[in-house]
Amino acid sequence: MELFFKYLQYEKRFSPHTVTSYQTDLYQFQEYLKETYELTDISKADHAIIRSWVVALVQKDLDSRTVHRKIASLRSYFKFLLNRGEVEQNPTLRIKAPKLAKKLPAFIPEDAFTQLLDQGDFSDDLKGHTERLILELLYGTGMRLSELIGLKVNDVNHLEGTIKVLGKGNKERILPLNSSIKEALGRFLEMRRAHSTDNNSTHLFVTDKGLPLYPKYVYRVVKKYMSTVSTSSKNSPHVLRHSFATHLLNRGADLGAIKDLLGHSSLAATQVYTHNSIEQLKAVFEKAHPKA
Repeated sequence: MELFFKYLQYEKRFSPHTVTSYQTDLYQFQEYLKETYELTDISKADHAIIRSWVVALVQKDLDSRTVHRKIASLRSYFKFLLNRGEVEQNPTLRIKAPKLAKKLPAFIPEDAFTQLLDQGDFSDDLKGHTERLILELLYGTGMRLSELIGLKVNDVNHLEGTIKVLGKGNKERILPLNSSIKEALGRFLEMRRAHSTDNNSTHLFVTDKGLPLYPKYVYRVVKKYMSTVSTSSKNSPHVLRHSFATHLLNRGADLGAIKDLLGHSSLAATQVYTHNSIEQLKAVFEKAHPKA
């Protein structure tokens, strides 16, 4: 399995977060084999054993997407073993995953984010400017949490008004910055330069100790401010990414352009946002049309 994880990290160039998900899934399956069948070698698992594991996962009331991901992790591992000649067939190919419940991406209303920035109690120090810029970048560019944390000072092109992000599969993309972000970025960098402990860090966002920002910090910031304008329990960085895409689409942006901004590898991943727009059109129709 360690060879497989190195393959994912160095050859497939998956993010550390994705590799950790694979590790979690395979270690959990390995533990299931030990406890249920007294097996230690995953490669010895057949179709019936894997199917019993899937049934056990479903009986735990796990989200169907989580079950799908775990099956996909195991399927990828068996494909790896098959390519290396360690097994003769991939027993996961006969496994049927449970049906996925259709979930529309959660997003906040357009005016809610403006209200958040206008009414947010941001302190006039490095912490306050950091929190504001985090929110501005997540909503104003649609970048992922991992991309935000990985930003370097040199990724900002002040002349062009753009920022470079490193996305999934170590793919770089250039994102435009709106005037609000540029203003927030300017104030933040000025405050950052005056701060004595983090001047040597190449990361754009750092902790008080000069270390790169961590995911939980960003989650806390987003939840803290979004809870003032949204009653939803899903106040996360990804909701701001969803909101960015949904609001662009509602205002007539080209789906292909949104795909490139989000860093999606295929248009299929972006098309989920069209459902939100359709739902909005239905709501307008039902409210305004005399025959609705």
